[in-house]
Amino acid sequence: MKRKGKLTKGLFCWILAGCILLLSGCTFLREERIKLRDLDFTVLSQEKIPAELLEILEGKKNAPFQLTYSDNEYLYLCVGYGAQETGGYSIAVNELYLTDTNICVNTSLLGPELSEKGNKTPSYPYIVLKTELLEQTVLFE
Repeated sequence: MKRKGKLTKGLFCWILAGCILLLSGCTFLREERIKLRDLDFTVLSQEKIPAELLEILEGKKNAPFQLTYSDNEYLYLCVGYGAQETGGYSIAVNELYLTDTNICVNTSLLGPELSEKGNKTPSYPYIVLKTELLEQTVLFE
């Protein structure tokens, strides 16, 4: 009987130690993102997108994607939401900012107006943001 009590206490201690390690590990892995500044950007119309990038986007538009492209002068941040059953979607840029290690991009897909829901033509909403050329890693949120 005493052996079972020691086994239970030992198991409890191991579980407790594992939980403490797991929880403390999460804080080590979580990187605090401190915004240094918002980034200026331009939303590009299809006519303004560089030809090489436009070709890449056409090949990816059927599925959701996130990609970056640079032409040694500007950085282009691209977010696509894949095939949608109807037209009328738009994309909002919630945030685009710089931290000391990253460029953070946050966008949202906005649904079509009620008047456009009858349109059964599929669409492939994506957005291309043109900003200054920076070396930081891009995080799409």
